[in-house]
Amino acid sequence: MTPSVRTVRGPLVIAAVVVLVDQLTKHWALSALGDGHVVHVVGSLQLNLAFNSGMAFSRGDGLGPFVPVLAVGVIAALLIALGRSDSPWFAVGVGLVIGGSIGNVLDRLFRGEGWLRGQVVDFIDLQWWPIFNVADMAIVVGGVLLILSTLRAS
Repeated sequence: MTPSVRTVRGPLVIAAVVVLVDQLTKHWALSALGDGHVVHVVGSLQLNLAFNSGMAFSRGDGLGPFVPVLAVGVIAALLIALGRSDSPWFAVGVGLVIGGSIGNVLDRLFRGEGWLRGQVVDFIDLQWWPIFNVADMAIVVGGVLLILSTLRAS
């Protein structure tokens, strides 16, 4: 079932907000942390600029050009699934995953030396987990919401 415009509007607004916050924070990280210094926030949390040319958790170095293709497929599947769900949490999860995916794809498109050769800007460093960004957080939280709402529906 194809989702209606009304069904898609909320998730697309969430996605747009995620992309905006993600890109603004990455711009800040590039300008504030570009000189190599690290900002200690609290406990093990620090802000530390890093670049990821691979896939999740910096794995698959060199596979970066394939990530946007995968992201487009995931976005299409989520939009189709959105038409089959009436859960508001599923819709929020879709918006978060789409926004996070677009945020990271934009880095691959525009932050490199060739089409789809860009590196994703990461800067949130817990020191015991791979360095990540706002888009990554949105994808993880959105994925959890998708799983929980699907389990609850069944």
